[in-house]
Order: sequence, then structure tokens, then C-alpha cells
Amino acid sequence: MALTLQQINAADRAAFTALLEGTYEHSPWIPERAWDARPFATLAALKRALVDVVRGAGRDVQLALIRAHPELAGKAMVSRTLTAESTNEQGRAGLTDCTPEEFARIQQLNADYNAKFGFPFILAVRGPRGTGLDKAEIIATFARRLEHHPDYEFAEALRNIHRIAEIRLADKFGEQPEIGNLVWDWAERLAAHSDPGYAERGQLTVTYLTDAHRAAAQRLAHWMRADCGFDDVEIDAVGNVVGVYHGSDRATPRLLTGSHYDTVRNGGKYDGRLGIFVPMACVHELHQAGRRLPYGIEVVGFAEEEGQRYKAVFLGSGALTGHFDPAWLDQKDADGVTMRAAMEHAGLCIADIPKLKRDPARYLGFVEVHIEQGPVLNEMDLPLGIVTSINGSVRFLGEVIGMASHAGTTPMGRRRDAAAAVAELALYLEQRAAAEPDVVGTMGLLDVPGGSINVVPGRCRFSLDIRATTNAARDRCTDDVLAELRAICERRGVHHTLEETVRAAAAPSAPAWQQRWEAAVQGLGLPIFRMPSGAGHDAMKLHEVMPQAMLFVRGQNAGISHNPLESTTNHDAELSVRAFQALLQKLAAESR
Repeated sequence: MALTLQQINAADRAAFTALLEGTYEHSPWIPERAWDARPFATLAALKRALVDVVRGAGRDVQLALIRAHPELAGKAMVSRTLTAESTNEQGRAGLTDCTPEEFARIQQLNADYNAKFGFPFILAVRGPRGTGLDKAEIIATFARRLEHHPDYEFAEALRNIHRIAEIRLADKFGEQPEIGNLVWDWAERLAAHSDPGYAERGQLTVTYLTDAHRAAAQRLAHWMRADCGFDDVEIDAVGNVVGVYHGSDRATPRLLTGSHYDTVRNGGKYDGRLGIFVPMACVHELHQAGRRLPYGIEVVGFAEEEGQRYKAVFLGSGALTGHFDPAWLDQKDADGVTMRAAMEHAGLCIADIPKLKRDPARYLGFVEVHIEQGPVLNEMDLPLGIVTSINGSVRFLGEVIGMASHAGTTPMGRRRDAAAAVAELALYLEQRAAAEPDVVGTMGLLDVPGGSINVVPGRCRFSLDIRATTNAARDRCTDDVLAELRAICERRGVHHTLEETVRAAAAPSAPAWQQRWEAAVQGLGLPIFRMPSGAGHDAMKLHEVMPQAMLFVRGQNAGISHNPLESTTNHDAELSVRAFQALLQKLAAESR
């Protein structure tokens, strides 16, 4: 019989510990200590209490916890001394039925891993969906993580232990994240569409108005209509997929939400798309229950945010704010195809683009759910975070020009080394950005055109990307970096060119909307964790015309994004949907 929160809240310490036996491998001390945090209003609150016990236990105790786990396909499996939980998990992943070659490979990886780190490799083999990874995925993950730094891998082992415990708790309580599974499955199915040259390699790339992009739009529109019950669905004049679920009173302002469905090249399945699927799931649940809210919900899958095919960025959300620049139509992609030609080929009506501008008075505001795209929530063992502000940014492309000369015959004091000047600037940028909270600086491009191993570089191209939670902090850092660039060039006898390519204002969350997200997260039994967004989002554009606020969802694999390893779990997806539903209910209560 499934456990209930009422049971565990009523249990004494010994009974509580016994009821949660096996949640953490051979570690009854974890539930024993978590008992003090009762009562638990939600299963998420119980999970968090268990996580907090481990986080506060100290490194030696944490190491003992890691070492309490068996190797994958190791001696304990062979001797059949695994716990029932581990037997089930390794069996589901097929590790009890390895070929001789697979078994030998895993044994070698086990030996190499233990020799390097001093503890067994820990992986939640039931995976982010809970149904089990295949052996090829397990072996590839094993080999990849063998290259990690020991401190990182120690933390990754603990994160996987918590994921294993999360799945085991779901089994004990008989609670499966059905709506999280729906979101997770949508992400997998939409990822089947990818641009040529990438699809063949199993990589996800969907750039503006390619065949894969248009197929993704059609798939989203179909799900909105057939699976979710939206009242009105259209693909608009720039390729945005727009679904409307009317409220009980169609005259009242709507809530606007959504994110983008295009991707970077060889990107992940959740960047942007999670912010479309989560509100879709909410509408799905409302439609299934036959419910209407006092306001309508408009979900937009923005056609373009990443700027991969053309230089234009926020093309989809910019059209809604009235900031679509007609000059963009003449931009050409790498194959010489203009945006105008791509739109005409896709059957979009360019003349209708100005009509897409939304009247802010018709909307309550804009909210966006987004995968974090960073390591913070992952390191904090938190599934959800509240965004306080989207960083303002400025970007430059530059070049330092010195004098190319012979590497052997030019004395060190007589050189005009362009690359050394840029390298000095890169180090200054790193130090200056680190000196002020919530400021980041990156030199992502560094190129010596026609460089040679025996030539002092005469030219060096570079980029600057400076971001901060406020425009003032961003501009202070920018001013200092540009002043340092001038000083370096003067001191080294070189000169430079510099072009500003992007300048975006910071977008602080509207206090009332941020508080609604906070109440939603707190209602799930989770702590409120506030954080800035270092990445840009469609919410930045909507911020220009209406109040906005964002919710972050934890990413797996240290929160990596713009990468095939980008991932989230079905349980975290479930929590994001539940948080969104709570926000909708709070807004409904306020509207009455």
C-alpha cells in the first residue's frame, strides 16, 4: 500500500525511519534526522528536508553515503547482494543482462573511476524520465564523467543520489508526475525535427523558417488544438505559434506567456521550449476539467530568439511589441537567402506583421518559465528559482592591429603583438567583472587571422560580452574595460577598432508578479530562492511594454545549456507546471 504524508507526519522517529527505509542506500540516518522537520505539507517538502540533511552532514559523512552505493554492474550485482531498490534500477537499465563486451567495458570504467576519485560511479540509471536509461547512454555518461574534476564529480554523485531517492520516494508514495511526463514527452517528440546536416548526426538544430522549424510550428499548433483544447490557434505572420484559451469573460485582459521554439546549433531540447510546454500543460489540465478562469490565457511559441540564421534576434517577441524592423527583411543567411524570401517561401504574409503588435492594455502581464541555463539551482539542489532581473547586456566586436614580425628575430621589447594585447584585455575583463556582484564579462571570440606558429601576431580579432543585473553596473564595467583597452594599446604601440553590436537594457521583474511566483513556489513546500538571469529571454522584449516575471527550472548536468546534454527531469517539470497552476489560481482569486 502506498505511503501518505499523513502516515509519515504521524509516525514517531523510529517508525518514520522505517517507512522511508531504502530511500537512500544503506543510510537510515538521513530520514532519522529529517524527522525533526515534520510536518510535511507536500512530498516536495519531504524531499527538501532529506536533501538538507545530506547537505548539512559534512564531507566525510557525504563520502560515506556515496561509498554506500554499489558499482554499476559490479560485484554486488554479480553476487546478487544488491538491495531490492538497486536490483530493480539496474535491472530496468539492462545492466543485469550485459553482453560480455559491455560487461568488460563497464568493469574497466568502474576500475578507472574508483582509481581516480576514490568512490563508486553514481548514476540515476532510471534517468530523467524515470523509465530507465539504455546501456549505451550509461556507458557514454560514465566515460564523460570520468574526465571531470574530483570536486565536481563528488557533487555530481550526490546530485544523482538525490535523484535516485526522488524516484524511490515516488514509488513509495505511488505518486507519478503524469503532467511532468507529458511535458517531458512533448520535448522529446518536438526534438525529432532538426535541420539538415544536424539531423543526420542526431543533433538538434532548428533555425528560423527552415523545414524543421516549420514542422515544429505545425506540431505545436496541433498539440495546442488536439491535445490541450485551446480555443484559437494560429501561426502568425512571423511564424509565432499562438494559442488562446478564453476566460469565462472574454472581455477581460489576458495573461500572456510563452517562449521560443527555435534553437542554437547542436543545442538542447528545453531552452525556450519548456516555457511553451508548461503553460500548454496548464491549459490541458483546465480543458480536461472543463474549467475557465476569469481571464484568458495566450500562449506564444515565439518563432525566433536565438539569432542563428539571421542577425535579427527576438524577432518573434519583437513583432508583438511593435519592434519588428523592416530592414531585417533584406538580411541574408549563409546561403544568400533573404529573410523576405524565406518568409514568402513559408507562406507568411509580410504585410500583416505590423498587425501583430499587442495592445498592453489588453494584457495583465507576461510570465515566462525557462530552464535556468546555468549551474546555480543544480548546485543548490533546488528545482525552482525566482528570477529577480534579466541582465542588461552590451556586446562588441573588435580588432587590435599591431605589426606582424618574425618570432625568432624580433626582440621581446620591440614587438607590437596584437594577440598579447588582447590576451591582457581578456584577463582584465575577467578580473573587473568578478570585482562587482552580478556582473559577468566574456571574451568568447579570439582569432588571429592567418596566424602562424613562427610569426608575432599582427592582428587579433575579439569579442566582448558584458552583462549585469542593472544598466548602471553594466555600463560601469564597460567603461572600465574600454578605458583599459585604450591604455593597453597605447602602452604596447598598437591600435584598435571596436563596433558595438548589441545593447539590451536590464529587465527587472515586476514586484507583484515576482511575488506571485514566490507564493507559488512556497506553496509547493519549497524554499524561495531569488536569482538574476544572465541569459537574455523573450521576457526582455515584453518587459518594454508590460510587467513581466520569470520562473527558472533546474537543469541537469550542472545546468548546461546550448548543448545536447541540456536536460531536466519529469519531477522538476511537474513542479514547474504546479507552480504555474498556483500562479493562475492566485491571479484568478485576485480577479474576482
